[in-house]
Amino acid sequence: MTTPPPTNLVTLDRATMASLVARLGWPSYRTRQILQWIYQHRVRDIAGMSNLSHRDRETLGHEAVIERLASPTLLHSVDGTRKCLFSLKDGLAVESVLIPDGERLTLCVSTQVGCTLDCGFCVTGQMGLKRNLKAHEIVDQILTAQDRLEPGHRITSLVFMGMGEPLANFDELSEALTRLTDTEWGVGFPKRRITISTAGFSPRLHDVAGLGVNLAVSLNASTSEQRDRLMPMMNRLHPLPDLLAACRAYPIPANRDLTFEYVLLSGENDSTDDAVRLSRLLRGIRCKINLIPFNEFPNSPFRRPADPVIAAFQTILRQKGYDVFVRQNRGRDVWGACGQLGNLPARTAPAPLPAGT
Repeated sequence: MTTPPPTNLVTLDRATMASLVARLGWPSYRTRQILQWIYQHRVRDIAGMSNLSHRDRETLGHEAVIERLASPTLLHSVDGTRKCLFSLKDGLAVESVLIPDGERLTLCVSTQVGCTLDCGFCVTGQMGLKRNLKAHEIVDQILTAQDRLEPGHRITSLVFMGMGEPLANFDELSEALTRLTDTEWGVGFPKRRITISTAGFSPRLHDVAGLGVNLAVSLNASTSEQRDRLMPMMNRLHPLPDLLAACRAYPIPANRDLTFEYVLLSGENDSTDDAVRLSRLLRGIRCKINLIPFNEFPNSPFRRPADPVIAAFQTILRQKGYDVFVRQNRGRDVWGACGQLGNLPARTAPAPLPAGT
């Protein structure tokens, strides 16, 4: 009879960890202790759990292991951004990005290998979906990236804007957030410093509200016809009017705004008429708008708008009373900017940055 492989402790949620502890005949508080060692102390070896007796560590070591992601390959951008290339156990790979901004350090986290969607301006969408990430694979991007930082440095913000559509992997995302935000045994990351970005899974927005984190909606079009061209699958599944209705119904906390993200594509959705239409679409929603000038990649038909066009678009929206920000495009020289994560050729020698940016 084949001996079953040892249990990887990082794959267990609190309930299944409690079941393991009960099966070993241990008191229930051992569940909290083991979880604290994994998420608060980030141990990689059961032998390091020093508040368990030597005998208990031996017993647990016969049943289980701690197998976390291997240390990632880091690609360093000239602007200080670092892209983390993680190899998964099944041979697939996933990417996340560390983005410094003064005293802040944001990690852009992936939730899928590839993506279910087919947005034409995104490299990940061209990969197709390989598979969903498990909760421990999502969390481990954060823990392992933190382990690679210099002493005294820490990740201050998390954005689930990497590879994949987070709300298409909602159950694993929700479990990952439980492990990240629990203050008793988890990482204890503040919910107010976490943002989930969606391409528009409108039926899931009410589920996000229950998580207590920030929400960003990737809109990218001022008409349904535009969205059909740019985000065909998403607009077919969840048309623009339905998405805007869900956004209007979204319970925005009193001290926060809903964020709309808008990728600016030259000649596609960047006209003054688009800016005016966008201001009308969002009327009555307490929000801010992040404009994202398109980050070019090989074989894409799209181009980044000229700086004066971007500035004019922003000015119109500001004149309509919106808080509008142009996102800095970080990490483009290592294919680490928004929309560039995935299977790109010659990662270490990408196209030069556009002049003047």
